[in-house]
Amino acid sequence: MTRRPSKSLRSSDSFRRFVLDQLQGLEVLPRSMFGGTGLYNGQDFFGIIAADVLYLKVDDSNRGMFEMAGMKPFKPYPGRSGTMKYYAVPLDVLESAVELERWARAAIGASRRAKKT
Repeated sequence: MTRRPSKSLRSSDSFRRFVLDQLQGLEVLPRSMFGGTGLYNGQDFFGIIAADVLYLKVDDSNRGMFEMAGMKPFKPYPGRSGTMKYYAVPLDVLESAVELERWARAAIGASRRAKKT
């Protein structure tokens, strides 16, 4: 049986730096994970940088923002069912530090609420 190589979660250094620069208004701690980068605010895991895409944590309070923009959930393993509660950030939001910070704050809130359940 031949195994297909999995899609790498690795992102370019320039994309990672761009995202972190855009989020400089927040206290963001990047941590390497599975080839991608996890984004933390304190102990709150709120974002993932993977394959040059930024994904933010969602719950019922902010998922609609992503869905209205036509964005899809993070699916780290193509060919497997299931997704994670992180959605891709639209390009226009990613390019606006002010708007991205607003979306990131909503993702931090979603992360905090998930810990309480």
